[in-house]
Amino acid sequence: MKISGVDIRPGNILEYEKGIWKVAKTQHTQPGKGGAFMQVEMKNLIDGRKTNVRFRSADTVEKVRLDTKDFQFLYAEGDDLVFMDTESYEQITLPADLLGDAAAFLQDGMQVLLELWEERPISVQLPEQVEATIVEADAVVKGQTASSSYKPAVLDNGVRVMVPPHIESGTRIIVDVYEKAYVRKAD
Repeated sequence: MKISGVDIRPGNILEYEKGIWKVAKTQHTQPGKGGAFMQVEMKNLIDGRKTNVRFRSADTVEKVRLDTKDFQFLYAEGDDLVFMDTESYEQITLPADLLGDAAAFLQDGMQVLLELWEERPISVQLPEQVEATIVEADAVVKGQTASSSYKPAVLDNGVRVMVPPHIESGTRIIVDVYEKAYVRKAD
């Protein structure tokens, strides 16, 4: 399936220059002169190489269709992660770097989607949003307005996010896994 260069999102799997690439980061840039473009950081899923590519809105790239299977995260073992097929109960061990920064958000028993290319696991999709607890949050600076300023905070998994001033240590929040951004306070 062909998609426009500006529709590329983190987590997409693309076929580019005869390779299979996973999008790690994207940055939409609209310069004063010329057309907008998407700066895309990608990692080759076969050999691990990384590259940065600029895609203009007129560029199209092939989004790869992968087979998907439901798996459950069991535990971490060194630099490896162990998952279980929810249908056959078969266990599979994958390197943690296959998930990139999202690995920090894995929780015991979490349901994930394993993406397979030609029967080979090449990507693990976590839920878009997860619940986490703030373990450390900076104090509110007097005079800051709630609408415009965020403050740094550390989650129970060690990830740093920016949160609104009213969020304090011990608060449960919903976090966007791939953007590492505060979404809302948990119910």
